[in-house]
Amino acid sequence: MKQNFTVRQGALDGVEAFLSVAQHRSFRRAAAELGVTPSAISQAVRALEARVGAALFIRTTRSVGLTEAGERFLSRAKPAFEELVAAGEVARGLGQRPAGLLRLSVPRAVVPILLEPLIASFSKAYPEVEVEIAASEELVDIAAEGFDAGIRMGQFIAADMVAVPLTPPFRLVVVGSPAYFAGRHRPLRTDDLRQHACLRWRRSNGALALWSFNDNGHPIEIAVSGPFIANDFPTMLGAAVEGIGLAQVPEPIAAEGLRTKKLVQVLKPFAPVIPGVFLYYPSRRQILPKLRAFIDHVKSSRKQ
Repeated sequence: MKQNFTVRQGALDGVEAFLSVAQHRSFRRAAAELGVTPSAISQAVRALEARVGAALFIRTTRSVGLTEAGERFLSRAKPAFEELVAAGEVARGLGQRPAGLLRLSVPRAVVPILLEPLIASFSKAYPEVEVEIAASEELVDIAAEGFDAGIRMGQFIAADMVAVPLTPPFRLVVVGSPAYFAGRHRPLRTDDLRQHACLRWRRSNGALALWSFNDNGHPIEIAVSGPFIANDFPTMLGAAVEGIGLAQVPEPIAAEGLRTKKLVQVLKPFAPVIPGVFLYYPSRRQILPKLRAFIDHVKSSRKQ
């Protein structure tokens, strides 16, 4: 059976005073170490003894010694209190300088294009920060999953997040390989996609994404069909390079294939512009120095 558990208010009161008296065997020297009066130390120890239910010290006019209960309390309380102090120092250090583990949730496609150069320069500038990248297409709850921040395309970021642009806006482009177009007419209008094999992207919620276009300033979405479904852009782009069908992907992802002529862009007049890629994090969370340093590094890199 599950039991209710609460930490008693003031449970640690007097422990530091007790440890100091036990170390110095003197209420006066303990008071000097802690910067309080001897009477304040005596009151703190008496209150602790009252809560424990046993005398912890043997007091005489000439000396202070530990009772058996005091010895046992000291053996358990001293290492525990030292751990608490150490934990506070670690937390204080993370709150004062860029250090610790920085966890980022990112789509796989942005790692080689965007993150690898950033991480290399950031790690060199901030050697005390460890960067962990969880590459996944799934839209995770970054706060619940223990991530410091996430990276996603702007249209997928919740309104209550703080978003920092990593790229300018870019187009969604439709591409296919020269091998695919051999013996086929290239689509000139969006309706022509009905005669083509279109590679589809399955979102993290299980739905198949529609293809988005801009028709003379009017946004339209089209349900396409084809022989291949993937849950990330790099896999879909690879299938397009192999000639399996047409793919609609962010332009930066297709840039190398277009440059090397492994891919050909079609339906250029209908390519929609989307906001770009953003770093995002919860607005209600206090920003630790490690994340603030990464945000500043991102901003400075964009200016170069």
